[in-house]
Amino acid sequence: MHNEKLKIAMVTTHPPSLGSLNEYAFHFVRYLRLKPEVAEVVLLVDELPDGETYDSVSQPVEGSAPVSAVPCWKFNDPQNPLQILRAVRQAKPDVVLFNLQFASFGDKKVSAAVGLMTPALLRMAGYPTMTLLHNIMETVDLNSAGFAQNKLIESVIRFAGNITTRLILRSNIVALTIPKYIEILEEKYKADNVLLAPHGSFDDTVSQPSFDLPDGPMQIMTFGKFGTYKKVETLIEAFKLLKRTGDRPPLELVVAGSDSPNTPGYLANVQETYADVSGMRFTGYVAEEDVPRIFSESAVVVFPYTSTTGSSGVLHQAGDYGKAAVLPLIGDFAEVITEEGYGGEFFEIDQVESMADAIARVIDNPARRRELGTQNFLASHGLPIDEVVDWYLLHIQALLSK
Repeated sequence: MHNEKLKIAMVTTHPPSLGSLNEYAFHFVRYLRLKPEVAEVVLLVDELPDGETYDSVSQPVEGSAPVSAVPCWKFNDPQNPLQILRAVRQAKPDVVLFNLQFASFGDKKVSAAVGLMTPALLRMAGYPTMTLLHNIMETVDLNSAGFAQNKLIESVIRFAGNITTRLILRSNIVALTIPKYIEILEEKYKADNVLLAPHGSFDDTVSQPSFDLPDGPMQIMTFGKFGTYKKVETLIEAFKLLKRTGDRPPLELVVAGSDSPNTPGYLANVQETYADVSGMRFTGYVAEEDVPRIFSESAVVVFPYTSTTGSSGVLHQAGDYGKAAVLPLIGDFAEVITEEGYGGEFFEIDQVESMADAIARVIDNPARRRELGTQNFLASHGLPIDEVVDWYLLHIQALLSK
């Protein structure tokens, strides 16, 4: 049994980086550093724009393990595996934990695929590796996610995705948050090192959600990185329809978040296109300390997705704050809702009237809004991320004791 305290390296994005999965890493590391089994955490993070630093990440916290951030890779840089290997050799960790999805290292096909070879490279170099994989290629709609413009390109990417998946499976352990993913990898790739990992709730400080809304317009909120499979045009049209119909109080549409790395400029173009629509607010990137306010002020959280690419962190956040959800019953959402007990009002993809009707069923019915908010709160608080970190540490200890 590995009884010494652990030095853990984690390959991930982390605020102030705006890269995908940065919020998950923020909450995961917040608890990882507090665990008595952990001696030190080294974050192997992406490089920030000029003038920005990770100084806040490395600030000491009383009674917790030291955390350092080592910027050692860049989005879309094919040199990432070698750069990360170099950083790992300098850090000399007991184990390397990856927090990944298929576009973590780039939105260009080659650099994205090459980056995902890193877990296999590190294991070949003798480092125990555990990969948390938030999505798999088999369930991603590549076209709506911005990765394939025609069938030939899509088939080539899927072939490359199969190879990449096999390389990711060279990790000692691969953890996934959705049961269907486990079934696919075991059946298609004969994987015997995949585990079902709990996603966990981000905020365990909310003892009981408040269903009271602030004074002023009733806020319809959407949250995320937009432009690929998360698009707001249908939501804006539904918002316009809701303002024209029904006897309800003033409404406000809050688009919280920023562009997807795949679609820079998307939200600016949307704002220009819909400049004549009153009652809309675009917040830009939401800093972690502002997330509770954005959610608590909203009456409903809408998921204007055309497909999904993994378990939704935003759905878990909506649950954390006891919010009703309006969402498409597709793919991974269906899995999460069934497996974890979430609920919502549902709409047909890209259908304005269907989405408007689903939103109306929440905002026009306070009892339904509270019912869904309570259901989602209970679902998200089934397992706090503090306990999820314990789950990972147990598996890491077992891995190192072999």
